[in-house]
Amino acid sequence: MNIGLPVVDFDAYRLGVDDVADEKLDVLAKELKTAFTEVGFVYLKNNGISQQEGNYSEVNHGWVCAGSERLNPQRASDLKEAFNITTLNPNVKWPSNDVVPDFREKLLSFFQRCKDLSLRVLRVLELSLGVAPDVFLGKHSMVGEEQNGTTLRLLHYPPVRPESVKEEQVRCGEHSDFGTITMVFQGPGGGLQVLDRTGNYITAPTIPGTVLINIGDLMQRWTADVFVSAIHRVLLPPAGDMSTRQSIAFFLHPNDDALITCTDGSDKYPPVNALDYLNERFTHSYGKK
Repeated sequence: MNIGLPVVDFDAYRLGVDDVADEKLDVLAKELKTAFTEVGFVYLKNNGISQQEGNYSEVNHGWVCAGSERLNPQRASDLKEAFNITTLNPNVKWPSNDVVPDFREKLLSFFQRCKDLSLRVLRVLELSLGVAPDVFLGKHSMVGEEQNGTTLRLLHYPPVRPESVKEEQVRCGEHSDFGTITMVFQGPGGGLQVLDRTGNYITAPTIPGTVLINIGDLMQRWTADVFVSAIHRVLLPPAGDMSTRQSIAFFLHPNDDALITCTDGSDKYPPVNALDYLNERFTHSYGKK
């Protein structure tokens, strides 16, 4: 498959591998640094999460109703709906097991798997920049707890009926992600595009067995623009195509109380509290926290 986005083999440090040689970590660090400085997106294959784990065909519903988000304020509302998971707290409410059997158990397990893989990626990124251990990891110690904004989103893009589409409306408007990194598991139904450094959009197709990872705006700020957060979007399907699109996105964020300062010691961006930054971005994009 000829694609414009890099693919990195993560087999040496995939989930389940606890003892990895330094030289193999160094290779991964160089490959991810190249991908995230030049593009901002990378496909990670042999990562330890199976294709079956990242494919939920039964979750075509969401608590974020269709048309309630507008990631590009210049466009009409996005043609998608979502179900969000932000905490592993057993006391939060879930759909009844009678209605959606094993839904809670599957999603909590998958959240944990995504957490584990994302933290491994952060360790490799620390190595790639030559920063002290735990510069990133130490500020993500509460993923899955109330004091951290990390979110797992099950995204469903329903069939598009031409007569109901507003002018300039798309499935997901042009935007960059807010946090540290994002991991995306794509199902069938294309449309995802990434803006490259030359100002052209690159199609990001579904590659079975991979997770697509991109840099968020806070990570770009954190690294003083070494890593880049790329604009991306999801276009409408071709005329006459009534298929749906499914994807699962894991948005990794630092702990709410984390103070984010440039890793190179510069003052390119002033220190910022992670929760304040996230709330500011939500307010700008949605007009609410």
